[in-house]
Amino acid sequence: MIKSTKNIAMLLLMALMTAVLAACGNDSADGKESNSGEEGLKIAIVTSPSGVDDGNFNEDNYNGILSFIENNPTATVKAVKEETGDPAAAVQAVADIVADYDVIVTPGFQFAGISNIAVENPDKIFILNDSEPTPVDGQTDFENIYAMNFAEQESGFFAGVAAALETKTDKVAVVNGIAYPSNVNYQFGFESGVNYANKVYGKNVELIELSGYAGTDVTGADVGGNYAGSFADEATGKVIGNALIKQGADIIFVAAGGTGNGVFTAVKEAKDDVKVIGVDVDQFDEGANGSENIVLTSGVKFMAMNIEKALNSVVDGSFKGGNVVLYADTDSTGFIKEEGRHQLSEDALTKMNEAYELVKDGTIVPASNFNEHSPEKFPGL
Repeated sequence: MIKSTKNIAMLLLMALMTAVLAACGNDSADGKESNSGEEGLKIAIVTSPSGVDDGNFNEDNYNGILSFIENNPTATVKAVKEETGDPAAAVQAVADIVADYDVIVTPGFQFAGISNIAVENPDKIFILNDSEPTPVDGQTDFENIYAMNFAEQESGFFAGVAAALETKTDKVAVVNGIAYPSNVNYQFGFESGVNYANKVYGKNVELIELSGYAGTDVTGADVGGNYAGSFADEATGKVIGNALIKQGADIIFVAAGGTGNGVFTAVKEAKDDVKVIGVDVDQFDEGANGSENIVLTSGVKFMAMNIEKALNSVVDGSFKGGNVVLYADTDSTGFIKEEGRHQLSEDALTKMNEAYELVKDGTIVPASNFNEHSPEKFPGL
């Protein structure tokens, strides 16, 4: 009986040790389990108030991290939401956590000021999306910051061509959030696309702008358009959407973050046949409206793919800091044309594919906020 008791005690001790070891091996941030005892890359993503589940810009960046973790299961990620959207607060949110992570991903123009943090923390890596870092003592490139910008004007251009080719009222519009460079790029690209379709394909499409909603860019210039003044104001988005529909716009390119949800709602509630064009990512699922869908297509930036590439470069030792702009020639900009994810006619799709190749090879260079071209005059028009 004594021998049996000792055996039972030994078995219980072994079981306890196994449980403890298993628990230690699976300890990781944000619920991501590691499959080995090795410590992987510690990643954080700091976002605007809409968070990583916004179904749009932030979420696509986050999905790039998740794809990386699928192939690197010891890596972990922590999502941090900065609640105000204020640039100073955004940078402070990064400063508050920088000591705890190897790589910090910051999607958004409001994070440009992380350059000071990068200088103070040369052993940390930063992936900045949608902005170049703020200069520090004249320095504009940083060894530990990979700053990705996308040629949003190209994606906006494809949206403009699509709108001009598919409109039935010959009236279209773009709704934006704040006139940050990336948002103005979308606007100018869209306007360029409409003008291109008017000239090349014989269309006569009008761009609708509402008085009182013109945007002012970072230089103080009036860029026109329809700006809500926020990326998180659904109510204003709905007001703008309804006003544009009332003026006859039947296709609206929505580049306004969470504000754009209000435009989607206005279109879904409209009695007329109105469509939206999504932005940044494929928004077809967000367009579901009973048995119908309001999304014509989406003008996209392939961000997840490029976030994953950057993280892969960290682990394989090829990471290099710098400021890059990603274009169609690297398949980083474009529009959604996969079957079942758009409602473009065959004729429009053919014309857009032709235009895509001309953008890709540099024949067409749509206007952007600072490329010295205008939507009325740019290479290829």
